[in-house]
Amino acid sequence: MPELEPVHAGLIGFFVLLGLLAFGMPIAAAMLLVGLGGGMAAFGTAFLTSSAAVVWGTMSEGGLLAIPLFILMGELILRGGLADRMYAVFAKWFDGVPGGLLYSNIGSCALFAATSGSSVATAATVGTVALPSMAARGYPLPAALGSLAAGGTLGILIPPSINLIIYGSITETSVGKLFLAGVIPGLLLTGCFMLWIYLSHLGRRGTEASNGFTLGDKIRASRDLMEPAIIFVAVIGSLYSGLATASESAAIAVALTLVIVTRTGRFSMRLLSEAFVSAARTSGMVLFIVLSAFVLNLALSLTGIGEAMTGWILGFGLSPVELLLALLVFYILLGMFMDTLSMMVATIPLIFPAVVAAQIDPIWFGIFIVLMCELSLITPPVGMNLFVVQGVRQDGGSIRDVIHGVIPYSVILVLFTLLLIALPGIATWLPGGS
Repeated sequence: MPELEPVHAGLIGFFVLLGLLAFGMPIAAAMLLVGLGGGMAAFGTAFLTSSAAVVWGTMSEGGLLAIPLFILMGELILRGGLADRMYAVFAKWFDGVPGGLLYSNIGSCALFAATSGSSVATAATVGTVALPSMAARGYPLPAALGSLAAGGTLGILIPPSINLIIYGSITETSVGKLFLAGVIPGLLLTGCFMLWIYLSHLGRRGTEASNGFTLGDKIRASRDLMEPAIIFVAVIGSLYSGLATASESAAIAVALTLVIVTRTGRFSMRLLSEAFVSAARTSGMVLFIVLSAFVLNLALSLTGIGEAMTGWILGFGLSPVELLLALLVFYILLGMFMDTLSMMVATIPLIFPAVVAAQIDPIWFGIFIVLMCELSLITPPVGMNLFVVQGVRQDGGSIRDVIHGVIPYSVILVLFTLLLIALPGIATWLPGGS
């Protein structure tokens, strides 16, 4: 029987992985099965010994401590009522502006993203606060739902981002520099979303009458933005100055959040218990996925599949820009059928070596991957944010309203990715100066 070429083995393994996911197997279990199966087929039980060392080393890595800490911070903020106050501030500033509450959705999502690290939590939390107000003021449902689903995607781009931590762990890239790289793209993308709202409302009258808030009212209300801003500045400032690692900045953020929640008067042992339990469940799931990805990565490395796949991809003779455009199409198609985290961890071990060989900056590529994940969050039929926003609406309408509403934002994400390819300094300037 002829020996199987490494490239063919890699492709077979990838399609087996997709098949297992299609049959409903959790991504962590599917990756672990493919990684252990492939490794043991090549090296026998010796691969188990190597895998045990990798598992121990991965779970002992201090950098991964940032994941449960940032998740805990998000849970505390979620239960501490900060989202309600953020939204109220933006609603006052955009009071009387055509599409004002749509701006508030995007602004609140961006600020909540800067303190949660989760797109799903961002969309669900802001959506719960925003939809009743928007329904009462007669906003078109597709526009309202679309802005919430799209705004929620900012949760994995604006630091702290769980997806960037996972990418950094798998590729051994500095998480601190990835966080810094996400700041400018995150702010620019927020601006692009708001620009679309402005352009789409040119010549229209306001959806609701102004409540007559004075400039003084708005400035006084802005005090409620100080607390999340302090958390964001503490995280980014400690990373940029080099005073703290990602894990240490996460610990600082949790401590600050506890102080803030206590000051709001909502702190209780019940709140703390619920936040810890929820954070533990989410962290366990995420870390199991990371662990499985490392086992799969080990199998690809030892069998030579990773190196062979790199050679095969580079054999097409694509320039770095052509390779990125091909990956853009690949991820758009894949995002239609896989959830964000699955798409990341299943493809990075295969694609990242080729990207590095093509001399593409690993920090920049991390932002590219997250943008692709953002796009997958609002791409039917499995876009997670579509279902999250659909789940918080109370009128029982069709999910087609959400899909129709996110179409402009999906186009903006693709165009923004092309801009990032043309101007890579958008992502690399800030970490380059750290």
